[in-house]
Amino acid sequence: MEKVLVTGARGFIGSQLCKRLAASGVELHAVSRQPPADVPAWWRSIGGDEGYARRATAIRWWNVDLIDLQATRELIRTVQPDTTYHLAGLATSTGSFEMVLPILQNNFLTAFNLLMVTCESGAGRIVLAGSVEEPDSPNPIPCSPYAAAKGATSAFARMFEALYQTEVVIAKIAMVYGPAQADLTKLVPYVITTFLRGERAKLSSSVRPVDWIYVDDVVDGLMVCAHTSGVRGRTIDVGWGKVCTIREIVRRLRELIPEAPEPLFGAVPDRPLERVLKADVAASCKLIGWNPSTTLQEGLRRTVEWYRSRAGA
Repeated sequence: MEKVLVTGARGFIGSQLCKRLAASGVELHAVSRQPPADVPAWWRSIGGDEGYARRATAIRWWNVDLIDLQATRELIRTVQPDTTYHLAGLATSTGSFEMVLPILQNNFLTAFNLLMVTCESGAGRIVLAGSVEEPDSPNPIPCSPYAAAKGATSAFARMFEALYQTEVVIAKIAMVYGPAQADLTKLVPYVITTFLRGERAKLSSSVRPVDWIYVDDVVDGLMVCAHTSGVRGRTIDVGWGKVCTIREIVRRLRELIPEAPEPLFGAVPDRPLERVLKADVAASCKLIGWNPSTTLQEGLRRTVEWYRSRAGA
């Protein structure tokens, strides 16, 4: 039986990945600073199939601070995973100075520690969650501390593979949305829940084009990254491969929520250094044979239905 370790297992992507992995029958180990006190309730909250609820209770939860190198070392030596999905970190694109150190610690140092101890122990493949916001050669200046940390992590991962033969794949993930996203400050759940309350969403100019990817497609892409041969040390784009402006997303959500009032565009400032980011899905298909399958309209419809079914619950 494959041993799988998921860090950030209670985050948005991590919880949906755990849902899929639990149903697949692997020996699943999940890392969180706050493991669920009530696993069946957590399983329901992430939309887990009741038919697999017993498998959910078999997940082994670990309360480990991955910033601590020795604690990370003990975790990997104990579990000896065949595959590690590293999804832990702070998912914020704010440029706030106060977030520089927390993001460095939670997004870079945790990944660095995992690379170190995986290399030491000879554990299996690491799939690192990167971001399309990472700086690249045409745009070398990171647009946020988050982007800088992700870029530095990817650089170290490629070094570990090239110099020390650490088995690592970097999944550069686009803007993820979908059901059960608990952070209501993120655009899609914020707009949906605000509209469902009959309130006006306060937004930026919203003209920025973004590559949006449904969470189930991200889970598919991550799992393919974990099991495809010949891609060690490679970077795989996990996105839709098309862009849609935030205004267009809001317009589509208003169509799905007819009672929604007019949003307030320009009520909050645009973030500096924002760029147009699009995943190279053709390259991903060539490398790992993966393509997203959920259209934007279908993904938004499912997401609205999920939040509507829980409104007022």
